[in-house]
Amino acid sequence: MPFDQTEVRWDLACGAGVDGRWHGWFDVRTHADALRRHGLHPEQSTARITAPSPPGWWHAAAERHARW
Repeated sequence: MPFDQTEVRWDLACGAGVDGRWHGWFDVRTHADALRRHGLHPEQSTARITAPSPPGWWHAAAERHARW
């Protein structure tokens, strides 16, 4: 694994939404020094979302064509 156990943290939160349905959220955090070791760093402009997400049909098509 490219990261040490102490460099990455992930959490899962679950709960009922306002519509009564259950939802889950993942939170993944990586130390900046661990990213720098792989040539990445938080100050890179490409490390942030720079454009809107593709439309829903694009995601649905990608899931239909995914091979497991």
